[in-house]
Amino acid sequence: MAICAVYTTTQLNPTCSFSTPASKTQTQLGFGFGFCQKQQVVFYKRSQSSSRRSSVSLITCSAGGQETVVIGLAADSGCGKSTFMRRLTSVFGGAAEPPKGGNPDSNTLISDTTTVICLDDYHSLDRTGRKEKGVTALDPRANDFDLMYEQVKAIKEGKAVDKPIYNHVSGLLDPPELIKPPKILVIEGLHPMYDQRVRDLLDFSIYLDISNEVKFAWKIQRDMAERGHSLESIKASIEARKPDFDAYIDPQKQYADAVIEVLPTQLIPGDNEGKVLRVRLIMKEGVKFFNPVYLFDEGSTISWIPCGRKLTCSYPGIKFTYGPDTYFGHEVSVLEMDGQFDRLDELIYVESHLSNISTKFYGEVTQQMLKLSDFPGSSNGTGLFQTIVGLKIRDLFEQLIASKAKTPVEATKA
Repeated sequence: MAICAVYTTTQLNPTCSFSTPASKTQTQLGFGFGFCQKQQVVFYKRSQSSSRRSSVSLITCSAGGQETVVIGLAADSGCGKSTFMRRLTSVFGGAAEPPKGGNPDSNTLISDTTTVICLDDYHSLDRTGRKEKGVTALDPRANDFDLMYEQVKAIKEGKAVDKPIYNHVSGLLDPPELIKPPKILVIEGLHPMYDQRVRDLLDFSIYLDISNEVKFAWKIQRDMAERGHSLESIKASIEARKPDFDAYIDPQKQYADAVIEVLPTQLIPGDNEGKVLRVRLIMKEGVKFFNPVYLFDEGSTISWIPCGRKLTCSYPGIKFTYGPDTYFGHEVSVLEMDGQFDRLDELIYVESHLSNISTKFYGEVTQQMLKLSDFPGSSNGTGLFQTIVGLKIRDLFEQLIASKAKTPVEATKA
């Protein structure tokens, strides 16, 4: 990338934007995009990608804007990212919807507070291109991490960007869409923590870790029942992706601030149906503005079977455990739930024994779970822990904003 020209803007309005497509003059000069930096507009020239879409990136900005908080969510395909996003945006209020009037195949979801962008949009190769080169979408060579970093950084700094779109229907790379900086940007997909530059931009990161046994059961349920795929094709698809998943996706969990790990139940010996799940919430210690959730007594090792008069449990029951542990060399706290709820309205009994859940009122976790009771995982630990992490992210966001608001005041006093 080379700087083509620099223009001072002391005489210009402090807000700036450049329309797409570029003006005739910009096109002739080969300008790809511009952004404001202090009192300058800097134009860059980007090369054409090998795909059917140019890698042109347009960034607009407004001086003095509030910095966006960036959350990263990593997981393999079909591991519940979409459900988690819907739970998260529900915590902040308002439904998350695609950009109005835009591409109907957009992967972006926008609510009053949050914008969720899918990192599939940074594929550098379309479906045909990947097939020709013999790489999967999990392979870093099929993704444009330079553009991902540039645009996430720009949004974090309060600048709007023209983000590309990967069309999952056609498998092609569609023209870009304008993304304005929200209060909270969530980047979800295969690689939010793969590139260190992008990883360093994250204010908080989550990894959804679905065990192979559960992932297989879920894919059978989804792809056979809903999409008409054969058992053999599902097995072949999983096996084809596994080497790249192990090499490029799974290692990212070592960087996550919180991991939601989904495993087969231990309450039913030899169970492999994936209907009853054991879910672990692994929370890294020492993360700024994040205090791990605990059960009964912080730092102790707890085993609790709550089934009884206050919590209805059918076979095989419910078991909670909590305690300190280590995870990839980091000190963590782990909260685990094995089993499933029969009645979500009784969840408040469990909620009352959890601390540091960042609720604003008594019973907020239960309220959120009841509101989204038709979502996958609502009867087990996946829904419970996704909801709790959503509340923790809301609390982290509020603390970050309060901290940044204090800084200018303290600097003035000094």
